[in-house]
Amino acid sequence: MSGTNAASGAAPCRFAHYFVICGIDTETGLEPDELAALYQWLEADRQGRDPDTAATGENFEQSPLKRTFKSKVLAHYPENVEWNPFDQDAVNMLCMPKGLSFRTQADSREPQFHSFLITREDGSRTYGFVHTFYEEVTSPQICSAMQTLYQMHQAENPSSATPSSSSSSSSSMDSLASSLDEADSPSSSSCRSAACGGYDASRDTLYVSKALCLITPMPFMHACRRFLSQMHRAVTAASPPPLPLESYVHNVLYEVPLPPPGRSLKFHGVYEPIVCQRPGPGELPLADFPLGQTFTLLGVENLVQLFNCTLLEMQILLYSQDYQRLMTVAEGITTLLFPFQWQHVYVPILPASLLHFLDAPVPYLMGLQSKEGTDRSKLELPQEANLCFVDIDNHCIELPEDFPQFPNKPEFIQELSEVLLRYGLSPVGGAPPISDPPSTTTTTPVSVSTRHPGLKGQQALRELEDDGRNGNLGGEQLAVLELLQGNTTLERLQALAKRTGVRVEALKRVGGEGEGQGGRTAVEEEELRNAKLNVQLREVFASRFTTMFADYEAFVIQSAPDLESWLTNREQMHNFDKASFLSDQPEPYLPFLSHFIETQMFATFIDNKIMSQWEEKEPLLRVFDGRIDKARLYNVRAPSLRSSNYQRCTILKESAQAIEQRLMKIDHTAIHPHLLDMKIGQGKYEQGFFPKLQSDVLSVGPINNNRWSNRTATAQRRKDRHRQQTEHLTLDNDLKEQVEGCLVLQNSMAFWEWDKASPPPLKPPKKSASECCLKHMQDARSLGKNLRQPKLSDLSPAVIAQTNWKFVEGLLKECRMKTKRMLVEKMGREAVELGHGEANITGLEENTLIASLCDLLERIWSHGLQVKQGKSALWSHLLHYQAREEKLEQQQAESLVSNGPERRKSESSIGMPSLRASVIQDMRHIQSMGEIKTDVGRARAWIRLSLEKKLLSQHLKQLLSRQALTKKLYKRYAFLRCEEEKEQFLFHLLSLNTVDYFCFTSVFTTIMIPYRAVIIPIKKLSNAMTTSNPWVCVSGELGDSGVRQITKNILEMTFDCQNLGKLTTVQLGHDNSGLLAKWLVDCVMVRNEITGHTYKFPCGRWLGKGVDDGSLERILIGELALPNADEDCGRGCRTPDMEHSPGQTRRISITSMGGRGYKPTSAQIQEAIGEAVNSICKHFHKPEKERGSLTILLCGEVGLVGALEQFFHNGFKSARLFQKTVFVWDFVEKAVAYMESADQMGDMQETAEPLGLTCVYLCRYVSAINSSPRNIGKDGKFQLLVCLGARDRLLIQWLPLLVECPVIQRMYEESALLRDRTMVNALIAVLQTLHDFPITLEASLIKGIDL
Repeated sequence: MSGTNAASGAAPCRFAHYFVICGIDTETGLEPDELAALYQWLEADRQGRDPDTAATGENFEQSPLKRTFKSKVLAHYPENVEWNPFDQDAVNMLCMPKGLSFRTQADSREPQFHSFLITREDGSRTYGFVHTFYEEVTSPQICSAMQTLYQMHQAENPSSATPSSSSSSSSSMDSLASSLDEADSPSSSSCRSAACGGYDASRDTLYVSKALCLITPMPFMHACRRFLSQMHRAVTAASPPPLPLESYVHNVLYEVPLPPPGRSLKFHGVYEPIVCQRPGPGELPLADFPLGQTFTLLGVENLVQLFNCTLLEMQILLYSQDYQRLMTVAEGITTLLFPFQWQHVYVPILPASLLHFLDAPVPYLMGLQSKEGTDRSKLELPQEANLCFVDIDNHCIELPEDFPQFPNKPEFIQELSEVLLRYGLSPVGGAPPISDPPSTTTTTPVSVSTRHPGLKGQQALRELEDDGRNGNLGGEQLAVLELLQGNTTLERLQALAKRTGVRVEALKRVGGEGEGQGGRTAVEEEELRNAKLNVQLREVFASRFTTMFADYEAFVIQSAPDLESWLTNREQMHNFDKASFLSDQPEPYLPFLSHFIETQMFATFIDNKIMSQWEEKEPLLRVFDGRIDKARLYNVRAPSLRSSNYQRCTILKESAQAIEQRLMKIDHTAIHPHLLDMKIGQGKYEQGFFPKLQSDVLSVGPINNNRWSNRTATAQRRKDRHRQQTEHLTLDNDLKEQVEGCLVLQNSMAFWEWDKASPPPLKPPKKSASECCLKHMQDARSLGKNLRQPKLSDLSPAVIAQTNWKFVEGLLKECRMKTKRMLVEKMGREAVELGHGEANITGLEENTLIASLCDLLERIWSHGLQVKQGKSALWSHLLHYQAREEKLEQQQAESLVSNGPERRKSESSIGMPSLRASVIQDMRHIQSMGEIKTDVGRARAWIRLSLEKKLLSQHLKQLLSRQALTKKLYKRYAFLRCEEEKEQFLFHLLSLNTVDYFCFTSVFTTIMIPYRAVIIPIKKLSNAMTTSNPWVCVSGELGDSGVRQITKNILEMTFDCQNLGKLTTVQLGHDNSGLLAKWLVDCVMVRNEITGHTYKFPCGRWLGKGVDDGSLERILIGELALPNADEDCGRGCRTPDMEHSPGQTRRISITSMGGRGYKPTSAQIQEAIGEAVNSICKHFHKPEKERGSLTILLCGEVGLVGALEQFFHNGFKSARLFQKTVFVWDFVEKAVAYMESADQMGDMQETAEPLGLTCVYLCRYVSAINSSPRNIGKDGKFQLLVCLGARDRLLIQWLPLLVECPVIQRMYEESALLRDRTMVNALIAVLQTLHDFPITLEASLIKGIDL
């Protein structure tokens, strides 16, 4: 068996796949880092300089000790593993993200530990754990090269003895790229001599960084850290290790298996045994990164906010000096997502040379190393509109604007805080020092010190208790603490050490390791404590999802009979009934859930659920479903279905016990390291230097004693293939259309690829799958924006350009799917009602989709920016456009003045003047809103306003028509400079004009808005004949304007008032003064001057005493008017308004029937009443926030009042020869007068008690209406009586009284509906249905009524 085969045969179930050594190649010498050169090329391109000249010369401005030099993989064992091919470039870059680091004896040379991960083609992950230390440079060529470089640096910069901070580029990213070494040595600035950064070969000793790395299939962070730490200790110790280092490397590579699920495993390092454990099948998956540290670094409040942003798939950038902190927070936050998985770009450590990839217009989770002392304000990021920036070292986060909070957030934070406090950790973000946690104690050689060690012990304990550093002490302090914990003998030794001046670490050699409870060492105690804390914190998070999604299965739509047909029709299918799911949730959860169920991670989760019918369940889904089933057994959720009460996690104790039992009772012990068949004399021990290992013994695994691998290799290989290919299976629910030609060729690997190729199926379906089915499976799995990770192999500008092309295609595709989704949701029920029905979408869902559109536009405008200005790229572009346009306007104005005044058009025609559609005008409206404080907020408000005005596509087209400006602001590859894609993008946005949005009016409810009101009389001269003083009061869903006086004989006015929302009524009246106090008004038009919405309030009646019904005030009910043809140009098509629908005949209310000879039949009247009542019932069956105006349903032209007027007017003897017209209100007044006189005569006393009480109510209501100070006329009074009767559920009691009244015989013909008992009883039965609803009346209707 060849070495490679032996190595690969058992690879899937081996603990570690590779052991890697990275460092300086003495044969090639000092080479500048190619990636740094590429970075300079990209930065020059970004800043508009010539990139070719920028990347040529050496950077002599910087001290050679701070420059980036190329590191290399010096050796890796074995050569290759079948299931995990070795990616040399990626491993080298991630082991030493900053390249080689040089130090002298004056610098700090503490070892560092960090981890990384590589995401493979199929989405599965490989973890790397790196121990970096400094080794003396013995090569004279390297030393002389460094000396020469330093002399050249001095010649270029004679004045700078120290490296000048001003030498860095104006770009803050440049300064980040040069942050090579400072981060590792916080104290370096104080410990260097005056010639800081200098090097003299005759005087200084030169050291260079070297990295030892273990690459493993699972994240056993603690075990790998301890193993690598012991390897380094073996090199630096005074005496050689018990066995050659090859024995330990061979043992961990070939003889240590992965622990089976639910079991623990012990294997041996150089000096001490190492224990690791793996969760069982029903437990939360393995997560070994210390969550306690993540919480301590950020604080509970910040971490919950970060968790929320991750769930909503925002762009997340972690920022820290410490690579391990970046990795710990990134892994911690993704671990907490169970049962969901992050589906987008995931790069916990982004090398400095790849900073330009923060330009990616997609959701990402990336970690960026900061330079010590770097000011956050100088860090210019390509886009920040949707960015969550996490400054780990300063324990703070910057959140995006306007996103929903996680449900039950205060109670959730309280429960997490209690868990942390039980382990002695503070819930407030206060970080431990940057020095490494526990295992660093073993990496420093033992020494004797005569300073005061006792003080160190006290200080260590004091810091643990008081400072909230919580066990994250470093170096010697931790050694002191571990010795003191739970061991009285060592405490006495510590007291003795105080007097003798011996350092505690020396005692450790004599007394062995300090032991904790049950014979475990302090380090093991710390690991157990971390493991228990990890699982308890994760259980609290998992419990929230188990509660929130306990019934998710009921809403999964499983319509396909088999896997093949599901995959074939995947694009057309709805997988999850979102509307029903949301309607079943508690009100406080809705803002968050409506956003979350639109994410990629939720879509993938649901797809996995559907596929589990035919295939084995995805592991996370299996665990989650098991938990829901268990919860159902113990708790019937139905009674508390819509309850938002917080439910605490009940299994914290059991989960911690399971971990403890595994670590207390070791299930498996691996073979001990042993002597290998090696050549004598090679790799001789030399203290402080890591030897060259014998590759022949490390490239071949054992053949005879490796029983476990032979036995389990086949089964495990099958299992691992299954796991690797399914763990990150992604199926996008929204972006379902394939991007043609998007697969980058394998040999030129781009950073991110829009995934076209796909992994094979998890396993064949239970029935045999044809080739066609397999193809469909592959196609289905490649749907959507499944972005691959950055590739670290080919970083040529050509590949970067190709990658940007993928972004352009992906953004266009996302735009197409988003606009389609918005249209489908908005028009859901309209198809049923001939395209003109109610919208089948809640305001909540609509708001979510619009917020998502705002985010997409920000990402499009951020792509390919030349220079970033402000947090919002879109608003920045608009400001540039505004500056140019205003300059042109000014020039035009000056030329007009010089050419003489312009002749104004005649404005003799009465009507609403047109409102000019203008990008600048809309911007000015937004800029005048003091409530919006940020550029991101202004951009979103502008998008919402443009969408509401149906001008979004037109405005953006206008903005992009200034091509010179676009070229100045954007690089050639930017989305906005791709002509064809830009045109398609604008076309997709144009399609949104077919539906009506009120997304600006309904969100900015407190802003001041200018309104324009125009009163249109029927006779053109009637206004001139009015001597009275008119007034108007406009009411909407959010309030009213108050009474506004209109200048006499001027029919138009503008006024500012707080946003009224959708307008509902206008009260119009005058004071009846003067000789000609009569006014014949056709209608009132009112326009919102910001949104352009115009409402028409029809009147068609006289206002004045002694004319019509004697009304001096009318309440007019409004409807949204169609824009004029000239006003609507460029907006595209729109849905015709309801009254223009061919299916509905326009009903004429009784108020406008007089003198027209129109008499509806009894059947039409019955139908009108039925429809009016039906509309009110439908109104109350909608969610409260979506109901609209009840006033229109009561008093509008097809409302309840109009229908009852028709009923009362049927057979009414109204027109008398040579007499005034009689109104229905006259009949009501006479009936009430009769009842009052009958009551005084005593006739009513014999009547049944309830009837008598009803009579009293009717008389009181009519009296109150008549005594009102308002002059609303007889028809207005009848309208008010009907509304009050409907509100107080008295209408059906009043009708029999009016029918029984003898007055009816004088005023109604025999054939009248009111005298037909059957018809009246039918009317009462219809009106009875309104008693189920709480009718509330608008203030404008009942103003002045005292009941």
